[in-house]
Amino acid sequence: MAKAGDKSGGSGKKGLKRKAATEESQEAAVGEDGTTESGVQPPKTAAFPPGFSISEIKNKQRRHLMFTRWKQQQRKEKLAAKKKLKKEREALGDKAPPKPVPKTIDNQRVYDETIVDPNDEEVAYDEATDEFASYFNRQTSPKILITTSDRPHGRTVRLCEQLSTVIPNSHVYYRRGLALKKIIPQCISRDFTDLIVINEDRKIPNGLILSHLPNGPTAHFKMSSVRLRKEIKRRGKDPTEHIPEIILNNFTTRLGHSIGRMFASLFPHNPQFIGRQVATFHNQRDYIFFRFHRYIFKSEKKVGIQELGPRFTLKLRSLQKGTFDSKYGEYEWVHKVTVNKLESRFKLTFPFVLSWNMWAAEKYSALTSWTLPSLLLLLLLLLLLLLSRFSRVRLRATP
Repeated sequence: MAKAGDKSGGSGKKGLKRKAATEESQEAAVGEDGTTESGVQPPKTAAFPPGFSISEIKNKQRRHLMFTRWKQQQRKEKLAAKKKLKKEREALGDKAPPKPVPKTIDNQRVYDETIVDPNDEEVAYDEATDEFASYFNRQTSPKILITTSDRPHGRTVRLCEQLSTVIPNSHVYYRRGLALKKIIPQCISRDFTDLIVINEDRKIPNGLILSHLPNGPTAHFKMSSVRLRKEIKRRGKDPTEHIPEIILNNFTTRLGHSIGRMFASLFPHNPQFIGRQVATFHNQRDYIFFRFHRYIFKSEKKVGIQELGPRFTLKLRSLQKGTFDSKYGEYEWVHKVTVNKLESRFKLTFPFVLSWNMWAAEKYSALTSWTLPSLLLLLLLLLLLLLSRFSRVRLRATP
């Protein structure tokens, strides 16, 4: 039995070199017909990737090595195919076929009939008679009240204070245990046009209620990805008191149009461009991203932006007619899990769900929920009836 340090064992780097040298000599001894000097064909080298599944290898290190080699081989083949396709396109020049457009959720979305046409007479009539008409007709100027849930923590309070610097003519008041139904009449009597309530859970802001006064509507949003000013890298200086611009992107449906008008009514008319500040509400896949930037003019042709903060993401949960009323409120739209079965259909693009339709849907769901238990009960009664009749027949048949 050879020891670990025996020369015949060829351990270490010397052993590897000796093994490689013997393999080279064996390959050199192979003739043109594929046979060795002794006339025996050498074993063929194993093709890669292997014919078996890599997951069947029990040794962890060997399995990891084979998987790494397989990924490298795939990467090389993909790169070679790209180079070949690029050469073919360069050779064809203008005659080359157009590049295929990749499939995304945005370009594969289901067409929605509720997409707003700005030239539609019905849309123009709705805009002239809805709850925001007084703002867009410049009859009222925005005045915002920002408050929180009961006993807010520091992060939520700082978010409210920073929002008050973003939205002009906004005032922060502490809740002090008052119910929203008592706060709303006081806001109306003091000429507030909107009420913003920021809710929190485990010291983290997680919800936002936006209610337009005095006649509604009220929207409830889920809030996530909150970043305060100190948490944003390469942020600019604190915002000034100039009225910012407002940008609304992709609020194209009836529901999205209402939400966009609700956000627009928070900011006054006639933005002061000298302040170079802009607030953006960007809707993408029913997530509303809020950002607050400042323009930086590098030259007459180049311009950049610098984020000021805060930033957060909103997702609509419900839209309610009138002011906030969680018990007897009439909802225009409510987020439901069954609505989002299609990934290519977005919630903000889903048609309006009227209150009567919602009532009918609830009654139908209640009816269907009772269908299965009632059928089981009926089958059980039939089975008992058959057993009783069978027992009577047996009793009559006995002498």
